Amino acid sequence: MVTEQSPTEPLQILFEDNHLLAVLKPGGLLVQGDISREPSLMDMVKDYIKKKYHKPGEVFLGLVHRLDRPVSGVVLFAKTSKSAARLSEQWRQRNITKIYWALVHGKMARDAGRLISHLKKRRQRVSLTDEVQKGAQEAVLSYRTFFVRGGVSLLEVNLLTGRKHQIRAQLAAEGCPIVGDVKYGSPDRREDGTICLLAKSLTFMHPTRPETVYIEAPTPDWAVQERPWSVVRCWRKVASDKS
Repeated sequence: MVTEQSPTEPLQILFEDNHLLAVLKPGGLLVQGDISREPSLMDMVKDYIKKKYHKPGEVFLGLVHRLDRPVSGVVLFAKTSKSAARLSEQWRQRNITKIYWALVHGKMARDAGRLISHLKKRRQRVSLTDEVQKGAQEAVLSYRTFFVRGGVSLLEVNLLTGRKHQIRAQLAAEGCPIVGDVKYGSPDRREDGTICLLAKSLTFMHPTRPETVYIEAPTPDWAVQERPWSVVRCWRKVASDKS
């Protein structure tokens, strides 16, 4: 079990070899830097490689995928251009299994199922729309319920497509927004601005040898069955105090 990390804490390495590096991204940290010049996970990983291997000059680091800023979990980087290209192809071909855990308000209509919808970007968020609309993209995921307790549910989500904000938007459309995700309907805002969505694991073929790689993030405190109701109640108090 692990609690939320702050962006200033040391990197937590989940997997590393000569070709790959996977780390635990804390919620609230950008994966890649932007015009704000805030600290980013990519900068931290480059600094780690530079110091550990005494590399002079610029460090190559291939960004294979991204997580939204408030989301925590496994982020995979490539340490060589060949690995970056091969991993990117696996992503394009949807040959990578991406499992997420989500703590949501309420209870899904079915304990397990498959959601198929179409998403369209609208400024800083996405919304479900009719598939015939221009720019709409198909979004598919499957899920199963781990437990329901005190008004919240813990879901395991298999992300079959990788659209922007896909899990957040699709679960919200089912009446089960992710805890802390006020952008998509959660009544509760976490004090640190993160949401209860974790990129729990990645399974893929190693880019340079014929073997399957499985990388898993530690379980966060909000995913432990005994905690969710007391945690949500605490966040409601925080939200009430700020209003």
